[in-house]
Amino acid sequence: MSQLDHHVLDIDYQSEADRICARLREITARQLHRRGLVVAISGGIDSSVSCALAVRALGPERVFTLILPEQDSSDDSAARARILAEHLGVRTETVDIAPALAAIGCYRARDEAVRNTLPEYGEGWKFKIVIDGGTEGRINRFRLVAQSPDGTMHERDLALADYLTIVAATNFKQRIRKTLEYFHADRLNYGVVGTPNRVEYDQGFFVKNGDGSADVKPIAHLYKSQVYGMARHLGLPERVCAAIPTTDTYSLSQGQDEFYFALPYQQMDLALWALNHGRPAGELAIALGITPAHAQAVYDDIRNKRRTTKYLHMAPVLAGDVPELD
Repeated sequence: MSQLDHHVLDIDYQSEADRICARLREITARQLHRRGLVVAISGGIDSSVSCALAVRALGPERVFTLILPEQDSSDDSAARARILAEHLGVRTETVDIAPALAAIGCYRARDEAVRNTLPEYGEGWKFKIVIDGGTEGRINRFRLVAQSPDGTMHERDLALADYLTIVAATNFKQRIRKTLEYFHADRLNYGVVGTPNRVEYDQGFFVKNGDGSADVKPIAHLYKSQVYGMARHLGLPERVCAAIPTTDTYSLSQGQDEFYFALPYQQMDLALWALNHGRPAGELAIALGITPAHAQAVYDDIRNKRRTTKYLHMAPVLAGDVPELD
């Protein structure tokens, strides 16, 4: 049995890129019966690699990209996305989705829920949500972290109803983006690319009928570390290859491990690989330099997220059989 370290995630990037691209050509033409692919690019590593693989498979003339910022998006994210589009030579369109989000009440509903916890929250404030407790073996609790215009930081526990409202409101962002992706896919007779990596796909870190909706997901089997490795293998711009994973959803910068995952992505990759390959928690503890109890709590958190997000992967459940379409 090989030693448990990050080398277990090593792959032959040339062979894997060739395999994915062959599958993308086959899926697009023979299963989807579409002429090309639409990719929403955020400037992050996952959408960048997904787009680059689509271009490698089909050519830049058959890939259409969208940059879809809103009022909480980082300016740097859009800048990286434009750099990627220019590097790959693809057609791109930028649409600010903030007016649509405002019209359907995204920001209003979110801000009202924030003010239930922090009444002074208002114009010029920034905030994010963080989780706490799960990796210590306790029940996760949700915390609001906010910054006032004068720079003062505030932190409060969120009531469940307010947490759910904030998340529901921010999920509008992913669903509006997906609406635009499918508009362009319909007009071009293209398929839509989904961009989750393996940890996100496994752990349900996506919005149902939002970024979870797609016709093909080319990197859902690749661990995040492997996605970074693929980006460098494909020769993507350094600003893309060096992008730090963030949710790019809240006005305060937020790491994915703050909001959802039990560990930073390098450690999370190894933990998920170890659990998938039956490695005991004690071995993971040694590899990550954490306690066995902490490693076991990480395993428990992975299993719990699989259980609670299973419905995100499900097709609509029918109340009766339709055998002709099974």
